[in-house]
Amino acid sequence: MAVNKIEQYLIDMMVSFQEIGKNMWLLDDGEHNLEAVAIVYDDPLVVFQVTVMEVPKERRLELFTKLLELNARDILHGAYALEANKVILIDTLEYAGMDFMEFRATLDAFGLALTQHYPILSPFRA
Repeated sequence: MAVNKIEQYLIDMMVSFQEIGKNMWLLDDGEHNLEAVAIVYDDPLVVFQVTVMEVPKERRLELFTKLLELNARDILHGAYALEANKVILIDTLEYAGMDFMEFRATLDAFGLALTQHYPILSPFRA
């Protein structure tokens, strides 16, 4: 069952989380740099997503260029994307083939990106 597998992985990683809906979890773990990371199981996928920032009104082209550069050279799992007027970090895994190492790698990559890219992206914050 999806709930047990995903929750078990979170427990094994010792990550603070809460179930916020059916097959939906929200991580709130500053120790692992995983604050406000949402995980949603939508058969057959597990979607990981976090809002990074609002898209600014100015310097948009510069920001979008920087995000594409980070996607190309710095993101191990997932990618920066745009959703409405927000920059998000997103990754998807296929539930059936997802193992603990792959799940952990995605969350580790999110934590690393959110930490290392903050000084790069913060000047674009409105």
